[in-house]
Amino acid sequence: MEQVNCCGLRTIVGMTGSVGVDPGDRAELAGDAVRRIMHIAAAIRHYQDVDIAGLGLTPAAARALHQLDPDRPSPARDLAEQLRCDRSNVTALVDKLEQAGLVERRVDPADRRQKTLVVTEAGRRMRERVHRVMSDSRLLAPLSTEELAVLRELVWKVSDGGCPEPSDRQR
Repeated sequence: MEQVNCCGLRTIVGMTGSVGVDPGDRAELAGDAVRRIMHIAAAIRHYQDVDIAGLGLTPAAARALHQLDPDRPSPARDLAEQLRCDRSNVTALVDKLEQAGLVERRVDPADRRQKTLVVTEAGRRMRERVHRVMSDSRLLAPLSTEELAVLRELVWKVSDGGCPEPSDRQR
């Protein structure tokens, strides 16, 4: 028996009650899945931005702090590459983080012409708080442990094993 759900997708319900998607609707089904993923991503981003603002940071500054390895000082150009942005933008972000006492610019002992970014103790504590915000799973609370495991595997599968190649626009 064929049914149409609230989104207009045709599904086939078998005698046992199992639901399958009409194979002719693969493109429609994939499009719906992409739209739902984008909606979830936007909701996650909204919650993160609100919570990050509560920490006194901008989303860009929080992402910059999150990218820095507290145990390995690195030059600002490395941070720019990680964030995929222009070095001049990183300078402004680092200025904000430095003013907040979260990072320090220090002379690189291996190359005194270069400065490295060092995460301070306050920066380490803030970075942990940022990490918790960026790992917030409140939207997934209605899922069972089994559903979370399936979702994680499906997301892993479509994200190319968790390591997608950067697109030409990102390079």
